[in-house]
Amino acid sequence: MTTVFPALTETPDPQFVMVGDGYRIATYEWGPADAPTVILVHGFASSARDNWVNTGWVRDLLRAGYRVLAVDQRGHGASDKPHESRAYALRTMVTDVEAVLDTYLVDEALYVGYSLGARVGWEVARDLEPRIPRVVLGGVPDGVPLGRLDLDQVQAYVDEGEPVTDAVTHNYITLTERVPGNDLRALLAIARGMRATGTVDPDPGKAPGQPVLFATGTKDGIIEGSKSLAAATPQGRFVEIPDRHHFNAPGSRVFREAALAFLAE
Repeated sequence: MTTVFPALTETPDPQFVMVGDGYRIATYEWGPADAPTVILVHGFASSARDNWVNTGWVRDLLRAGYRVLAVDQRGHGASDKPHESRAYALRTMVTDVEAVLDTYLVDEALYVGYSLGARVGWEVARDLEPRIPRVVLGGVPDGVPLGRLDLDQVQAYVDEGEPVTDAVTHNYITLTERVPGNDLRALLAIARGMRATGTVDPDPGKAPGQPVLFATGTKDGIIEGSKSLAAATPQGRFVEIPDRHHFNAPGSRVFREAALAFLAE
């Protein structure tokens, strides 16, 4: 029998999960319900489609025999986008992932996250360790783009259209405006909410205990921090994504292949 896989850019209609504070989280499902589950959590200013479908991750995971669940994190994609910073505490983002697993009745899932999704994933791996046997964290510790974003410049751009002169901030705004459906006010609220938690980077003294693959681009300024986290994680390992920076690493075939090999162990 010939198995037909979705086209690279095919994304099903979102299924919405209601979370504790009343917001809707958009989720997407591919593959048979009885296959091993991989949950995909995207980066800041991205979406499930942008981070995982358009880059070939969903296609390759399906070919490898997995059931795939992807999430639009709150403030992104088709999920609700509150403009209040208090809606975006790191702990809230973590419990959103738990609510998705509970709603889909998933007892065990492999976790793959990038950037903000990796920062959330560090906490998910620690909090839900019995349910998350293996973890892939790409582009961490820069999962929360707090120290590198000039929030005052973003606010002035949103309110008055003032030009953004800070290069890193300009790159994030360019990324934001590239992804359909993004809401700059919501993304500004995410950055403010994350900063207010006082927890920007993962604590290497509280590393997850299960196997964790860290992956960061060779041109990403945070690569040494990622290597340090891998070294501090009891079952951590690190892979460099060649010739990639923070914004284009998810599309790397090397990254996908390393992750698939790691998940299959």
